[in-house]
Amino acid sequence: MIRIIRVFPRRTAATPDDDLVRVNTPPGFFDEADEVRVSVAFTWDIPRAEWLARQWKPVAPVSIGGPAFNAPGGDFVPGMYMKRGYVITSRGCMNRCWFCSVPSREGGILRELPVTDGWIVTDDNLLACSPSHVEAVFAMLRRQPRRPEFVGGLEAKLLTPDMAVALRSLNPRSMYYAYDTPDDRDPLVQAGRYLAAAGFRREWHVSRCYVLVGYKGDTFEKAERRLHQAWEAGFFPFAMLYRDGSGKHSNEWKKFQSEWINPLATVRKLKTINNQ
Repeated sequence: MIRIIRVFPRRTAATPDDDLVRVNTPPGFFDEADEVRVSVAFTWDIPRAEWLARQWKPVAPVSIGGPAFNAPGGDFVPGMYMKRGYVITSRGCMNRCWFCSVPSREGGILRELPVTDGWIVTDDNLLACSPSHVEAVFAMLRRQPRRPEFVGGLEAKLLTPDMAVALRSLNPRSMYYAYDTPDDRDPLVQAGRYLAAAGFRREWHVSRCYVLVGYKGDTFEKAERRLHQAWEAGFFPFAMLYRDGSGKHSNEWKKFQSEWINPLATVRKLKTINNQ
């Protein structure tokens, strides 16, 4: 059996945790491998990843890759670059959002992959897949040991009443939608109605919404308005801080995000706004 050590410049919630994973560290005295793969998710981690690759060269042949290098992904291998439980069943998106690198990375197409087991679905745009693929994913989720989580983002404008009912039948732990640009608002409101009709309740905090903040021209007042609009549409809002390729952001926007990414702090903010 080939021994492959995977090296990551930083740990995230999705980083695998088996015995052949190393996070932001050079090789130890007893590290042995047939191959070393350095995986990079964020462009701002590339310099550190290149340094790590040089450190691991004496151990075994080293390759370096990942989403940060804007190369198309292959078939998903459970547990290889993401922790067990995470799953990707499709790659790519047909949209052309100005802030997103997925279309350029995946060649502007949507590819359906073989469906493997997992319950944390991280597809770029699952609802854009064919009905047969979505049905296969839902069938897979029904046999998992845990309630499903849709963390990659479900596109509100692609949600239908029947899809909302199908999602309710899965009893998901969480599902995330997005409010990134002004034209996302009306589809989000409509999706909220479909989900409510299917039996989802806002107070469950299952229906959630990523709200992009901190991009050029944005203000705290505008961002806070969008976050509150997501709540009014039936979704628990989470601020997602925009970063360019360098990963830079202002401390002020980071502080703003921290107030809208912690659920308890968000509840307090929403109560304050409602009382004004």
